[in-house]
Amino acid sequence: MSLTLSTLNTHYGQAHILRDVSLSLKQGEVVALLGRNGAGKSTTLKAIIGTVPATSGRIMYKGVDLRGLKNYQRARLGLGYVPEERRIFRRLSVVENLQTGARAKRHKAGNKWTLARVFELFPKLDELRNQAGGQLSGGEQQMLTLARTLMSNPDCLLLDEPTEGLAPVIVDQVMRAIQHLKDEGLSILISEQNRSLARLLATSVCVLEKGQIIYEGSLEAMPPDAHQALGW
Repeated sequence: MSLTLSTLNTHYGQAHILRDVSLSLKQGEVVALLGRNGAGKSTTLKAIIGTVPATSGRIMYKGVDLRGLKNYQRARLGLGYVPEERRIFRRLSVVENLQTGARAKRHKAGNKWTLARVFELFPKLDELRNQAGGQLSGGEQQMLTLARTLMSNPDCLLLDEPTEGLAPVIVDQVMRAIQHLKDEGLSILISEQNRSLARLLATSVCVLEKGQIIYEGSLEAMPPDAHQALGW
């Protein structure tokens, strides 16, 4: 059930963004995709889910080459995408937002995401269940976006900067939620700049610089040039 990118290239017009990006995510792993703004982290996730077309290379998931599939077909394979922009429905209530993400899927007993389960993971959303999405704080909207994606019962989560711009107390709640998902065996590819999150949650890291992966391995073994690329 691994996700593998092989020599992936993308372009925005004439601009060459990702340059021969190769990485792998195995079942139950959490891989942190690290890099400064503009390094290509978000583009990598968008290429996987299909909102940015790949110019060349392969994106394999569950033995299927995703490049020939539509976005919804990739989601049906078990990919869940949590965008940095959140994209909640502002006029819909919390419950209604969650229901838009729900999708029937056969899972082992106790492994299906329901309203009750996401409210257990995010008790604050239970308190706000009838509140309109547009009335939530930024941190509450981030929880809602993650919870809505879980309602599709994904096997693999793509998280784009999930702690960016959040208050420290909300960051802690989001990190605890990701830790819970990791403990359940969910595969997670997370685009981040938060060193603490990478240290606590990541099985391994990939460092992007100018659209190229310059390091892949453990955070502890990361060489000086990778630290420099991240500004650490």
